[in-house]
Amino acid sequence: MIAAWVLLYFYCHGIAHWLVGRVLGIRFAYYTVGGTGNPAGYPAGMRWVFEHLPFFGVQTVKTSMQAASPRAKAIMWSAGVTSSALVPTLGAAYAWRAGVSGGKLFLAFALFWALGTLSSNWRSAGGDFAKARRALSGLRSRAAKSLLE
Repeated sequence: MIAAWVLLYFYCHGIAHWLVGRVLGIRFAYYTVGGTGNPAGYPAGMRWVFEHLPFFGVQTVKTSMQAASPRAKAIMWSAGVTSSALVPTLGAAYAWRAGVSGGKLFLAFALFWALGTLSSNWRSAGGDFAKARRALSGLRSRAAKSLLE
């Protein structure tokens, strides 16, 4: 149960970026396996560990991102961290419902971890939610500009 949860946590983030991005027309140049791209989002004691764990990552094609709409960019950026919270938690919920020993306690841990994941990313200037907000701020400023014209 713990090994499955760890694998879900490490790999679903990049896969969600890729899957949602592809659906929205964003292309990807290559895939990576390496530490987190947002070490500041983790507490000081865990930062080094998360910089060195094997997260699955993706790199967008620059021209594809430039051509994407602000909404598409925001949705693609938000998909990664959202899946990092939801997918492992759903895995822990499944283990609990399947009667795995310790499943209920582990589900409580997974819920706590998911809230921490969302919270730390929301507050981080370099996290995916910040990137989504920046993408949408371009949309808002264009809308405001068109209203003034």
